[in-house]
Amino acid sequence: MQVSVETTSGLERRVTVGVPADKLDSAVQTRLADAQKNLRVDGFRPGKVPMGEVKRRFGKAVRDEVLSEVMRESFIDAVSKEKIEPAGMPQFEATVNEPGKDLEFVATFEVYPEVALAAFDTIEVEKPAAEISDADVDKMIEQLRSQRATHEVVERAAEQGDRVNINYVGTRDGEAFEGGTADGQALVLGSGQMIPGFEDGIVGMKAGDEKSIDVTFPEDYQAEDLKGQAVKFAITVNKVEAQKLPEVDDEFMALFGVKDGGMDAFRKEVRGNMERELRNAVKGKVKEQIMGGLVEAHSFDVPAALVTGEIQRMRQQMMQQFGGGQQFDASMLPEELFKEQAERSVRLGLIVRQILEQHEVKADADKVRAQVEEIASQYESPEEVVNWVYSNPQQLQQIEGAVLEEQVVELVLGQAKVTEKVLPYEEAVARQQG
Repeated sequence: MQVSVETTSGLERRVTVGVPADKLDSAVQTRLADAQKNLRVDGFRPGKVPMGEVKRRFGKAVRDEVLSEVMRESFIDAVSKEKIEPAGMPQFEATVNEPGKDLEFVATFEVYPEVALAAFDTIEVEKPAAEISDADVDKMIEQLRSQRATHEVVERAAEQGDRVNINYVGTRDGEAFEGGTADGQALVLGSGQMIPGFEDGIVGMKAGDEKSIDVTFPEDYQAEDLKGQAVKFAITVNKVEAQKLPEVDDEFMALFGVKDGGMDAFRKEVRGNMERELRNAVKGKVKEQIMGGLVEAHSFDVPAALVTGEIQRMRQQMMQQFGGGQQFDASMLPEELFKEQAERSVRLGLIVRQILEQHEVKADADKVRAQVEEIASQYESPEEVVNWVYSNPQQLQQIEGAVLEEQVVELVLGQAKVTEKVLPYEEAVARQQG
């Protein structure tokens, strides 16, 4: 097999491969002979169809099929021989393809870039730090009560925190606008569900009251024609309901798995969950800064094939998140929507790959076990979950991948410029915007 390699541009390579005629021709003959044995054609006994007739009917299709297989197999042998690592599938073109002549084909593809790791001490990380106070635990318990609150009708004026049932009609310059009308809408006052000023305008109204309020849409409102526009809403209150919080009794505590030990055990459980949330939040924010720093510190071309694959993955993910059905074609979502993020993701993946190889990082079995057990601890039968994960290679591989990422973060963090920032608990666990 003859092989020549040409660099066309950047990461693109063009490999020309020569394959002896006999390899393709003999494979075609074997395939046709197999077809002849089972072919049924009117006028001929089964298995007795002349080879000439078999070639006439199927010769081109069989040769094309065998050609595709031979090119694919020969390409794999060629890149292995030349120690080339393709990034994505190649484009094949047969330049000489005639019976009796040596096959020649060209494969065009991209290779992985060479990633020279930058110094990690240029990366800056601000690590959140927080203490969980008794007041934080009290506040969390109140949030848990609020999540399980019920509502009861009251005859008084609406207050912040009440749930109201309203009808409203929005007008701009005396004309109703699209999306500005609703009947029987439930709204918790102070939830921020509506535009600024709307919910405040309902405070003090009773069931049966009618009122018009003047509000202005924010400049960053999603509807282009309403951005910054002054409008009126005519509001009718149908019902006012006050929030009724459940008592923190044995029944309430049992909802969170605390059946013994009373309030002390419950507070300990709540604090434990808060500590886990804090650890995960700090870990996530540090990881985000490390990964962002790695991307900023490295500049190299990324294979277009990998970016295209990542764009397709992100399209499918978006469809799943928003409940896209089978009738919705993912390709309808424009590439530009994902391209920048896809390029970043591919670049980061190549950097992490290089760190793993260069520093010979392997998934730490103890850390994998610890992560499996932490996940399992959130279920009623932790040991069953642990056993299930270790008997499921795909699930275990996902956790090993997450642990490898953590080990990369730890490796980089050990050399990065780290400053600690003390924050209140709620700020430390809050999700970063953007």
